Formats: sequence, structure tokens, C-alpha cells
Amino acid sequence: MRRFLASSVGVTCAAALALPLALPDPAQARAPAVTAEPAVPGSTQSLPLVPLAGTRSLGPAASEQGLPRRDVRSFSLVGVVWDNPNSELHGHVQVRTRDAGTTHWSGWQDVETHYSDDAADLDSAERASGHVRGATAPLWVGASDGVEVRVQAELAEGDERAGATADSPLPRGLHLELVDPGADPPRAGTRRAEPTGGTSVVEAAAADALNTEPVDAAAANAGLAPLGATEIPALTKQQTERDPATQELLAAQGSRQRAQPYIGPRPRIITRRGWGADENLRERGFVYTKKVKAAFVHHTASGNKYRCSQAPSVIRSIYRYHVESSGWRDIGYNFLVDKCGNIYEGRAGGVAKPVMGAHTLGFNTNSMGIAVLGSYGATKPTSAALKAIARLTAWKLGLYGANPRGKTYLKSGGGNLYRKGKNVRLNVISGHRDGFATECPGRLLYGKLGSARRTAARYQGR
Repeated sequence: MRRFLASSVGVTCAAALALPLALPDPAQARAPAVTAEPAVPGSTQSLPLVPLAGTRSLGPAASEQGLPRRDVRSFSLVGVVWDNPNSELHGHVQVRTRDAGTTHWSGWQDVETHYSDDAADLDSAERASGHVRGATAPLWVGASDGVEVRVQAELAEGDERAGATADSPLPRGLHLELVDPGADPPRAGTRRAEPTGGTSVVEAAAADALNTEPVDAAAANAGLAPLGATEIPALTKQQTERDPATQELLAAQGSRQRAQPYIGPRPRIITRRGWGADENLRERGFVYTKKVKAAFVHHTASGNKYRCSQAPSVIRSIYRYHVESSGWRDIGYNFLVDKCGNIYEGRAGGVAKPVMGAHTLGFNTNSMGIAVLGSYGATKPTSAALKAIARLTAWKLGLYGANPRGKTYLKSGGGNLYRKGKNVRLNVISGHRDGFATECPGRLLYGKLGSARRTAARYQGR
């Protein structure tokens, strides 16, 4: 694996930060590979794929690669990565897993291969770091200790694609990533956020002296919650408008907002500490854009076989997959939503701030990404998840003067729909597919965005 160098772009919180860990490459033995002894619970096993029977003599040029059934350490999420982030995996990826502590194997499950569009922009420092890899979507399988995988190429004769040719039909460097999210963070003794007053940042920092995690992510939410809070509490619309943090943000924009701006009530948001983020994994510092003009709605394509009580584990797994396996500086999405309507802080830097994400290739500047946990091509999103999208966008877009039912212009950073530099007119609440040719956020979730726009506008008082 690899570790990040701190980015020269962005704002680094003036807090005591822990140095990132160095993670060695996995061993090549048949036993499960170990990347490192984690500083906190959770780990990633990275296993190189091999040509399957009948094609072994072709080595890296084999059109079918994978791993036969094998015992591994416990994991809950799987994905496949490869060396070149500009390569696409044209083919099928399927996995079978064995429930932990049993002899029961699942049937073959498909892994979504078109995932490179959930990524940092092509000209960003994050993309140019040299650490980024191509990757499939992650698939949540639950606690497992056995795995089998097969990857089969689809390449027409004479077809030439980056990293995949007739001599090498699959991207080079294919690895199976098995992610263990670790145990949920302990709830006993955690401090909850208070709407006003409460523990000061200095007092909370002293109380956190025994905590080995860096505190910059929590400090970025100063004014919304005390340091170490597991959630940011909901406010009414009136409380939100009068909240000092809201007024400070509007003032910092040199606000052109009207005297009583259209800002929806702030929803309850579970912080990174609340879902158990290991702050030692990500790159230090934060990167911001100027404002938030639009929200892109995604699905994680990780499957729907999770309980809402497992959502923090799913998010910790995606976080590890984005950072350790895919080479990103942090989790890509700014926010995540589960099917029970819980909202989670995603990429660090402050939930009210214009944090640069890695969610919509070509349109990460001046936007935010909201990912609903699950796959919504054939499954309807819950009403609770749709309400959460509406509440979150009504608040966050309202802080920056955006109308959820309106249109806006974003400049493309390059992609497969719009050339670099083109000003594109988009819905203020768009689906991922509006900025990139992809199935995301799934047909059935995409079809509900009109309702989410209307509801968000109503929350704003429009």
C-alpha cells in the first residue's frame, strides 16, 4: 500500500496531528496478505489476482483472472483495483464469499465495474498524487472469512483502450481488496453536541488529550458542535437562521443574501467521530472550493444488504477502500445517507464549509457530493433517504444562496460528457449521471430527484 504526502493545497488546522502510518505491500504467499497492524481496529487485505485455469500461460495477458476459493482473515467489503486510474475494466467482476465462522458460501455476486467517474478531477493535486488507482465499486458482503473471485474481460477484436489491448485485455496490476471495518466506536463516555454553549474547543481538546486521533477534523466543525461530539444536532429553521455559525458563514461570503435568507433547518448530522473514522488514514489538511453551487446525488453501488445499525461499518469500509485501496486523500463523498435517513459527515473539513470532494469527475469544484448507501438501479430508495437528501440540501445549499429547484452553471474539468472548460447548465440538485455518462445514482433514485428538489425548496421557505 502507500501513504500520502501532505498536500500543498488547502488549509491545515492548527492542531496537533499524528503522522501517517507506512503500510507495506502485501505478501505474495497463499496465506492472507497483511498490509499493517492497524493503529485502530480495521484493516485491508490486498491479494494479487492470477490467471485462472486454462489461461495461466498467458500471465498478465490472460482474459480471465481471479482467485480460487480460499480462507482469509475476516472482512466485510470487497472490491478490485488496478494500477492505472485512466484504464477502464471492460468486463465482469464476480465474487463469492463465505459467512464468517460457517461453511455457508453465497452465490456469485456482481461487482459494479464502472466506478472511475467517482473520482477527483483530472487536473487536481489529488489526482496527480501518483497514488490513485483504478477501482471497481465496493461491495458490502457482511462478515466473511472466505472468498472466491473471477474477472472476465470483454474486448472486441481490434479494440484498443487505455491499459487494455488484445495482448493485455484486462488492466494491469489487478488486486482483490478485502476490507475489515473494525468494531464500532465505543459509545460509553462520548460527549454529545449541544445546540448552544457547552464545552469550549480548548476544554474539549484537553479532554481529548488521551485520544490518539488527530483533532483537525472535529475542529473544522467548531461552532456547530464541541470537539469530540458524535453528532451535530438538528435546529429549527429559525434557530438555523439565528445561529452564530450561520451568520459567520454568510458574513465570510461578503453575503449577498437577503435579510432573511432561504436556508432550511439544519438536519442532524453524525460526525466522523460518530461513525468511527480513523483520522490517521487520510491525508492531512483540507482542500476547499469557493462556494457550493450544486449538489450531486450518488449511490455507493455497494448493495442493499445492510442494516441501518451497520451503516457506520459500511462507511468505515468505503473510507478505507477510497484511501488505502484507491489512493484518494479521504473518502470521496461530502455526505452519506443510509436507508433510514441518517446523515453522515463524509470528507473532512467541516460540514458547513465548501470542502472539495472526489465524487463527480469533472465537477468537484463548487459542488458537493451526497451518496446514498446502496444500489438503486432495481431497488427503490426509501422515503426516509429522500427526505434526508431534501433536508441536507435545503440547509447546505441555502448557506450559499442556492435554490434547490433552480439551475446553475459549473465549469467542466473534463470528462466523457463535457470537454474541459465548458460551462455546463445543470440542476442545482443533479444526479451523478448529469455530469458524467454513468448509471449512478441508479434509475430509481434518479427518478426521485424532482421530488427531492421540491421538498428541499419547501424546507427553505420558497
